[in-house]
Amino acid sequence: MSTTPSTGSTPLIEAPRRRRWPLVLAALVAVAVVVGLLVALTGGDDEAAADRRSVRLGVVGASDPYWADFQDAAAEEGIDVEVVDFADYNQPNPAVAEGDLDMNQFQHIVFLADYDVASGEDLQPIGATAIYPLGLHSKQYDSVEDIPDGATVAVPNDASNQARALVLLQSAGLIELRSGGTIFSDLADVDEDASRVEVKALDAALTATSLEDLAGAVVNNDFVEKAGLDFDDALAQDDPNDPKALPYANIFAVRADDVDDPTYRELVEIYQETQAVQDGVREVSGGTAVMLDTPVEQLQESLRQVEADTRAQQD
Repeated sequence: MSTTPSTGSTPLIEAPRRRRWPLVLAALVAVAVVVGLLVALTGGDDEAAADRRSVRLGVVGASDPYWADFQDAAAEEGIDVEVVDFADYNQPNPAVAEGDLDMNQFQHIVFLADYDVASGEDLQPIGATAIYPLGLHSKQYDSVEDIPDGATVAVPNDASNQARALVLLQSAGLIELRSGGTIFSDLADVDEDASRVEVKALDAALTATSLEDLAGAVVNNDFVEKAGLDFDDALAQDDPNDPKALPYANIFAVRADDVDDPTYRELVEIYQETQAVQDGVREVSGGTAVMLDTPVEQLQESLRQVEADTRAQQD
């Protein structure tokens, strides 16, 4: 029969002491892992943010749905595009020249050439988008033949679109141009005695909205649907497939120093290769847009030629 040791006596076998340092070490390792993960995650966010690029793009008609598709496609490639809307064709080019915008997309080559020569700037095309046919519309008549002699027809008042509109009116048999029709034709080129109608120049944004008071008007593609008109109702239109139509190819334009910028070139590719964008452009144009992927060198050569012709015209 065993006896129980008295209180306060030393146990026969002393229990081992608990070693705390492995627990401390494990805790430190766990903290280090968590901290490391946080740093890695935060650093990854910073690195990803640093890799993203931002571009300010000026357009006329930012409400067109395909611009949202373009922004989404660009964002997937790490490019945040701010689309800046303009109501006046005369504003986006100075904004690029002065550095308020990185690039713009609203004009054709003839318009850009006219701007460069008049302003002394050197904006350049870096990619094509589409050629849009120019149409003659009327709310009073159903055909060109129905337009009475002496009636008034409006054309855009900016130089490049005015010349194109006058050539269209000539091809429709409504006027005669003394020069035969060139990219420099203006109202002074109209042979009034040989023409069936009188021609009036209006701001491009007003030609469509003035149709109630006119026999007809040549309306830029941008303003057809906005004015409640139907592309299919045009009494006449020019042919965007004509090889001579290249100067009327719409383009992305940048400062001359930026023509080789990889981000801007990538945005052109995104525009040309994103199906939603291409389909959206055709839809907004009523199916009339002829989409382009013309080599940049051809666009720049066309610009040089039109600028040279413009300077020669002024001499």
